[in-house]
Amino acid sequence: MHKGQSAGEATNRLVLKWELAGIGFVFLAGALLHFVFEWSGESRAVALFASVNESVWEHFKQGYFPMVVFAVVEAILLRGRAKNLLPAKALAVYVLPLITGLAFYGYTAVVGEEILLVDILIFFVAIGIVQMVSYKLLTTKSTPRIVSAAAFVLIVALAVVLMVTTFYPPNLPIFMDGTGFYGIP
Repeated sequence: MHKGQSAGEATNRLVLKWELAGIGFVFLAGALLHFVFEWSGESRAVALFASVNESVWEHFKQGYFPMVVFAVVEAILLRGRAKNLLPAKALAVYVLPLITGLAFYGYTAVVGEEILLVDILIFFVAIGIVQMVSYKLLTTKSTPRIVSAAAFVLIVALAVVLMVTTFYPPNLPIFMDGTGFYGIP
C-alpha cells in the first residue's frame, strides 16, 4: 500500500492491474486459439474450445475461453478482494462477441471486404473495453448471491452453445465461413 492510500484504494489498484493483465492474456491466448484446431490435427476435443473455421461465430471462442480461464485465475488470486466476479465476467463474455460482431459486420458493410489488421484491432479494443467494464463491476458494491448464481448459469450456457454449434451449426450467415462451409471442415 502506498503512503496515504486506503486499503480499498490499494485493492482497487490490484484489481485494475489484474484486469489490465487480462487484456494481454485474452488477446494472446485468443490469437493462439485461432490455430490450435489445425495444429491438433483437427481433434474433435480441441474443436470444443478452438475455432474450427473462419466463421464469425467460431471466432467468438477466441475471446470466451481465454476470458473464462483468466477469470478462474482471478477468482483464486483475488479471492475476497474483488466483488461481483461472476456477474462481471458474465457481462464480459457476452459483451465481447457483441462488440466484435457488430464492429466486424459494420466495417465490412462499409468497406466491402475483411481487413485482417482491422479484425485484430477490433478484437484487442473490445477486450480492453470489456476488461474495463469488468473492473468497474469488480470494484463496486457487491450484488446479491442470486445475481452471481444467474451469472454462473449464463457463463456455462454460453460455453455449451459455443461447443454444440461447432458440431451442429445453424444454417445462418454468422456460422458460415468464407468458403460457404459450416462447422467442422
